[in-house]
Amino acid sequence: MKKCLIAVLFLTAGAHAATVNGTSTAEGNGHTLSIAMFFGIILVTLYITWWAARKVRSTGDFYNAGGNISGVQNGLAIAGDAMSAGALLGLSALVYSNGFDGLVYAVGYTTGMPIVVFLLAGPLRKLGKYTFSDVVCARLEGNGVRVFAAIASLCIVLFYLVAQMVGAGQLIQTLFGLDYLFALFLVGILMVLYVVFGGMMATTWVQIVKAILMLSGCLFLCFLIMRHYGFSYALLLRDAVATSPKGEGILTASAFSQSHLSALSLGIALMFGTAGLPHVLMRFFTVPDARAARSSVLWATILMNGFYAMIFIIGVGAICFLHRAPRFFDVHGALIGGGNSVALHLADALGGGALLGFLSAVAFATILAVVAGLTLSGASAISHDLYRCVYAKGKPTKTSELTVLRLSVVALGIVAILLALVFKNQNIAYMISLAFSISCSSTFPVLLLAIYWKRFTARGAVWGGLAGLMSSLTLTVLGPSVWVKVFGFTQPMFSIDPPALFTVPLAFLVCFTVSLREKAPVSTNNVSLQ
Repeated sequence: MKKCLIAVLFLTAGAHAATVNGTSTAEGNGHTLSIAMFFGIILVTLYITWWAARKVRSTGDFYNAGGNISGVQNGLAIAGDAMSAGALLGLSALVYSNGFDGLVYAVGYTTGMPIVVFLLAGPLRKLGKYTFSDVVCARLEGNGVRVFAAIASLCIVLFYLVAQMVGAGQLIQTLFGLDYLFALFLVGILMVLYVVFGGMMATTWVQIVKAILMLSGCLFLCFLIMRHYGFSYALLLRDAVATSPKGEGILTASAFSQSHLSALSLGIALMFGTAGLPHVLMRFFTVPDARAARSSVLWATILMNGFYAMIFIIGVGAICFLHRAPRFFDVHGALIGGGNSVALHLADALGGGALLGFLSAVAFATILAVVAGLTLSGASAISHDLYRCVYAKGKPTKTSELTVLRLSVVALGIVAILLALVFKNQNIAYMISLAFSISCSSTFPVLLLAIYWKRFTARGAVWGGLAGLMSSLTLTVLGPSVWVKVFGFTQPMFSIDPPALFTVPLAFLVCFTVSLREKAPVSTNNVSLQ
C-alpha cells in the first residue's frame, strides 16, 4: 500500500515538473498556491485511503464499511455523490450558457430524494446486504434476475463515471495545462487505489471530507458575488440580463419550451432516476438500521438543495463577471479550458489563485470520491453479483471474490478512460442526466415492484428490466446527445431527449404483462421487504 502511494506522489510530482518546464496555464497565471492546494488534497485523500485500508478486515468491511456509518455521516456521503464535478462544473456551465435552463436540471436532481425516503430507504436497509441485486433477489429467485441487475448497474455506472472522468480531464487540463489523456490516466490511477485498498470505508470518508469542503468553497464564492451587488439578488439578475447576449432569455426555460415532450421526459428521468442509481443504493447498507437510512436521506436532501441554490448564483455571477474579463477567452472567443470551466474562471476572477486553487482542489477531490464510489458499485456487480452468486454459486474461496473485485476495478478504470476520450466535448451535467434516464427505465421499476407488488415474478423482472434498459440505451444512441453530437449526423433519429417518457412506461408495462401471464408467482421467495 505505501509503495503504491509513493508511486502516485512521484507521478503527480512529475506532472507538476512538466508544467514548470513547459508553458502551463497555471504557471502563466502565477497559480503556485493553487497547485500546492491541489497536491495537498491528493495527499489528504491518499492518507484517508491508507487509514481505511487498515480497517478493512472482511468482505463486509469492503462492501459496506461494516455498517457502522451514522445517519449524518451517510447523509454527507450521499450529498457528496450529488455534489459532483458534474454538478459544480456542468451545472454552472449550463446556467452560464442557458440561464434558467440550468436551474431546471439542478432542481430535478433533488426531486427523487423524497421517493427514496418514503418508498425505498427502510426496505433497502432491512435486508442488510451489499448491492441492488441483493434487494431484488431477496424476493425473486433465479440467476437471470441477478445477471440483469448486474448488467443494468454496469451500464448506469459507466454513463455516470464517464461524465466524472471528462470533468477530471478538463479540470487538470485547465489548471496545469497538461494533456487531456494524461489527466485521465492520473485520475484512473488514483481511483483504482482508493477502491482496491480502501473499499467503501475510504470512499465514504473521502466523500464526507470533500462534501464539507465543497459546501464551504461554494458558500464563499457566493458571498463574494453577492457582496459585489450589496447582497441584492435583484441587482445580480438585472446585471446578468444586461450582460448576457441572450438578454432576458436567461430568465426563462427557453430550451425546454421548444420541446415540451423532452422537458417532461427529463423531469421523469431526474425524479425517478435517483431511486435506481446503484452507487446511491449501496450507501443504505453502510448504516446500522432503517432509521439511520431515512435520516441520512433527510440530511442529504437538505445539503443538496443548499448546494444547488448556490450553483445558480455561481452560474449567474459568471455571466456578469466573465463577459467583462477577456483574459478567460481565446482568440476565437471561446472559454479557455472549455465550457465546463466556468466556475473555475469565476473563482480566479473573484479570489485569484488562492480561491481558484481551493475550488480546483475540491472539485478534483469530488471527482475522485465520486468515481471511486461508482467504480466500487460497478465492480461489486461483477464480483458479488456475477462471480460470487452466479459463477461460484454463493461459495467462493476466501480471497477469490476480493481478487475479482480488484481486477474489475482496474478493468472499469480502463474502459472509463477510453469512453472519456470519446465524450470529451459533451457537457458533463447533461451526460449525468442520461445515466438517470437509464436508471429510471431499468433498475427503478424492478426495484419498486419487487418491494411492493406480491404478484411480481422473476421472469417479469428480467423481461421488464431488459425492455427498459435496451430501449433507453437504443433511443439515447439515436437521440441528439450521441447521434448528432458524437457521431456527427445532422438530425437525430429519435428527437425526445432523454427518452424516459417512453422507456419508463414500457418497462412497467412489460413487467406487469409478463408477471400476470404466469399462472402463479413462481421463482419468488417468501420475504417481506416492507
